[in-house]
Amino acid sequence: MPGGRKGLLMSAIKTTTEIFEEAATREGSQRFVLSLFVAGLTPRSLKAIENAKELCEQYLKGRYELEIIDVYQQPELAREAQVIAAPTLVKHLPLPLQRFIGDLSDPEPILIRLAVKNES
Repeated sequence: MPGGRKGLLMSAIKTTTEIFEEAATREGSQRFVLSLFVAGLTPRSLKAIENAKELCEQYLKGRYELEIIDVYQQPELAREAQVIAAPTLVKHLPLPLQRFIGDLSDPEPILIRLAVKNES
């Protein structure tokens, strides 16, 4: 079998770029690709994770991908994303790229900047 098991495995693994491109080109729905950078399992990090999941489920249900990244476990990803504080939520798609720093306790400004909710 050409390429063998390793070749088959490698073809099944999607790169982050491929995931972003697929999300960007899906018709009929605006997909949100988000990364939440946290610093360990501190109370502030846990609150940010809870708030991010709640926000996504309530306002972006079925239209989002949320990746949780611990900067202690994967510091290279934080460097690549130019994250200098944790917790930070990074919106990769739809463009433009945006960053939200803090535990996401106040969803209103986030929803407005995500264009999910109009200013009142």
